[in-house]
Parts: sequence; C-alpha cells; structure tokens
Amino acid sequence: MKSLTLTIVCVVACFFASAQVLPSFQLGLKAGANFSKFNSENTFSSENRAGFYGGLWARIGAAGLHFQPELYVSGKKTNLVSDATGEVNSVRFTSLDVPLLVGTKFGAVGVGLRINTGPMFSFILDENQSFSQAAGNVFKADFKDQAVAWQFGAGLDIKKLSVDARYELGLSKINKSGYPGTKLNLFTVGLGYRIL
Repeated sequence: MKSLTLTIVCVVACFFASAQVLPSFQLGLKAGANFSKFNSENTFSSENRAGFYGGLWARIGAAGLHFQPELYVSGKKTNLVSDATGEVNSVRFTSLDVPLLVGTKFGAVGVGLRINTGPMFSFILDENQSFSQAAGNVFKADFKDQAVAWQFGAGLDIKKLSVDARYELGLSKINKSGYPGTKLNLFTVGLGYRIL
C-alpha cells in the first residue's frame, strides 16, 4: 500500500512538474480600476482618484517562468492641490499602456498564484497623439519620449478567470502640454478572462 501511494505521489508530481516546464501560450481580456497619484516635488500634493483600464494580455511561459506583454487603454484621474494657494486642479487623461512583465506561477489543477514585475510604457493620447499613432509606436517598439514606470504585482488564476493587483512606480515625468512635470504612481486591480 505504501509503495502504491508513493507511486501515485511521484506520478502526480511529475505531471505538475512537466506542466510547468512545457511551453505554453495564453491570451485574454482584462478590465479594472486604477488609483492615480502624482508624485510631485514641492509644488503640488496629490489625492488618489479612481480611473479605469481595459485591454488584452498574453502569457508565454516555459520552465516555470512566463513573459506577459499587455496592451491597455487607461483613463487616469487625480486632484492636484497647490501647496502655495490650496487651489485644487482636477487632472484627467487617457493613455495607451504597455506593461512588459516577467513572472512565475505557483499551483496546479487550474488554480495558481502569480507574481510578476517589469517595465510599463505609457503613451498619452491627446490632441498631439491619437490612438492609431500610439498603437503604431507600440508595434514598432518605439518607446522613446513616453512615460515609463515599473510595475510590481500578484495575481490569482482560477480556471479561466484571474484577479490581479499591482503597484506602478513612475520613473519618468509626464511633460505633455496641460500636465505637470511630475511622476505618476498607480495602484491597479483588475479582473481577467482567458480566451485562449
């Protein structure tokens, strides 16, 4: 009986190990909320406000690691409060966001916990840059002159559904016309659905 139990445990362990080693590709949709805050230097303080995001994600993995590129349209909002006058200025804009994440996953049988990190490039959509221009820059891998951030996150997969939470640390200043020269930090939560 002990040898049978040991054999079953070994077979199951080998199955799960091979599932982590074999290459895989997944594609899905995701939408959620973001909470933006400008990290400004002395001139402004900022209050978190809720925005939205939605788009596509892909996951290519092998040997327990995965690469997860994503493409989202994101609406960001925040209130800027002048330290000198106390005047409140509501700032809102839309961007095309491209996180390029690397991570790993723990778990099996359709349930798993993921952790990931990586850079995020943000293309601000306004009168100077349309969605098609920003998307063209993404597909040409032309990331210069755009806002850059770094994301840290975790997610839970249950069959085809996923829940994600991330923190995004702004690394470059947003200097587009109408926006202050400040870095934007975000906290995001989202719900995803795997279609492939």
